[in-house]
Amino acid sequence: MSQYSKACCSIPPVVANDYEPKGKYITISGLKTYMTGPESASKAILVVADIFGFFEQTIQGADIISSSDPERKYRVFIPDFFEGSPADISWYPPQTEEQKQNLATFFQTTADFNKALSRIPGILEEANKLAEDGTGFKTWGVVGYCWGGKIASLAAGKDTPFTAAVQCHPARVEAKDALNVTIPMAILASKDEPAAEVQAYKDNLKVEYLVETWTTQVHGWMAARADLSDAEVKREYENGYKTVLAFLHEHL
Repeated sequence: MSQYSKACCSIPPVVANDYEPKGKYITISGLKTYMTGPESASKAILVVADIFGFFEQTIQGADIISSSDPERKYRVFIPDFFEGSPADISWYPPQTEEQKQNLATFFQTTADFNKALSRIPGILEEANKLAEDGTGFKTWGVVGYCWGGKIASLAAGKDTPFTAAVQCHPARVEAKDALNVTIPMAILASKDEPAAEVQAYKDNLKVEYLVETWTTQVHGWMAARADLSDAEVKREYENGYKTVLAFLHEHL
């Protein structure tokens, strides 16, 4: 279990199958968006999902983040950056040439990092209109999974609208990206991320940070690839979210 987790986080029992979402789907900046959390929340979180989109495990994670810290409630938003065409989870990890080609095409077209980054200002602008006081949320955090972890890293640079960022088992970890990070950054790595590159990224950070590796967990264990019917995965899924909540509690 992460040494950063706080006992104050009261995560509800994690549901392995047929999870019932606590939030609802709305349209923000032209994108289908899952929104969850109390209307009274003064702080907000942008969640950038992995390439598989609105999976039960990711939705459940958003619900956990929104309401499990008794001292901090958040309104959480997950926009569909893939506009209804996420990757097929059967492609990953790619075993055949067809699966490899499908993933390559998806990353070259639908999952373009710059396209997603360019949409964030409009998403936040519209989401801010939903704050209870009508003047916008006081602070924003960003939490990204896999592909979304890279987005969280790239969005944490100069003039970022975010106050803190979290990368969960991030894809495409590059040490040079850390040089541009200007806000507190957490990385929850799995056993599948390149350890040397994660370490190099950590070494390049000039901000407050948390970098931990879950050595027994696969890439995606906090999102779409979490097998919550497995007791150990479920336990580490919970520990991962406790760690995220503790980091946000301190920095957001």
